This record gives sequence, C-alpha cells and structure tokens, in this order.
Amino acid sequence: MSPFSALTERLDATRPYVLSLFRIVVGLLFFCHGAASLFGWFGGLMGMGATVEAGTWPGWYAAVIQLVGGGLVMIGLGTRSAAFISSGSMAYAYFVEHHTMDKLMPIENGGEASAMFCWALLLLVFTGSGPLALDRFLGGSKETARTSGAARQTTGV
Repeated sequence: MSPFSALTERLDATRPYVLSLFRIVVGLLFFCHGAASLFGWFGGLMGMGATVEAGTWPGWYAAVIQLVGGGLVMIGLGTRSAAFISSGSMAYAYFVEHHTMDKLMPIENGGEASAMFCWALLLLVFTGSGPLALDRFLGGSKETARTSGAARQTTGV
C-alpha cells in the first residue's frame, strides 16, 4: 500500500464529518447575511448599520430566505429542501440583481457572494447534511445512514 493510499483512506473516513462542518459554516454565514439585512446585526445591510425595509422586493424576501434557510442548513434540519430554496434565491440574486451584459464576471458585478452561496448550497442539495445534523437525531436518519454506509463501503470500515 502506497503512502498516498493510506492518506486517501484516512481522508475518505473523515469525509462525512467534514461535510457536516462545511454545512454548518455555510449555513452560519448565510444566516448572518439574513440577520444583518433584517435586524442590522453584524454591521447591518452592506456594513452600513441599516436594515432592509419590510416587504420590499427582492431584498426583504431574500433576507428572510437567508435567515431561515441559513439557520435550517446550519442545524441540519430539512437541509436539502432549505439548501435548494436558498440556492435558487442566490441564483436569482446573481442573474437578476448582479449580472449585466457589460459585466459578466462576479468579480466585476459584485456577485461573488451570490455565486459562491448558490453553488455551495447546491452542493448540499446533492450531498445532504452529513452525520452531524439535527435530522439524524430527530429520526430522519435515512439519508445519514445511506451516506454513512457508503463511506464505510469506500473505506472498508
């Protein structure tokens, strides 16, 4: 067995837990965006201490999705559904609010956060929440059992 094979096995064994950590961090960051926009926390909207006006389109609705979706993703409750809706809201944010024909790239149009959140959340739609999720403790462990079994199969554990 080569040293790379041993390393690969160790990394594969930790994959589900790193996935859970990824989900927690992405959810927390997304939650913070919503909290900043809705309540003025963490410097407020765009760091100006302001909040988005209730009911305004699309900002207020996006902030609610960020707060609720981010919280659900962070704790691992209904992760795939929350991530799907949240990812869609970030796709909308990028293509409708940021993307223009003269400024296509996210670095040019201020859409980096929208693009990153969109893809990170979409990844969670396909990978699920990992073993450290509230769903697992509330009885919704079919997904976790399936991913844990797959991890054991690949690592031989």
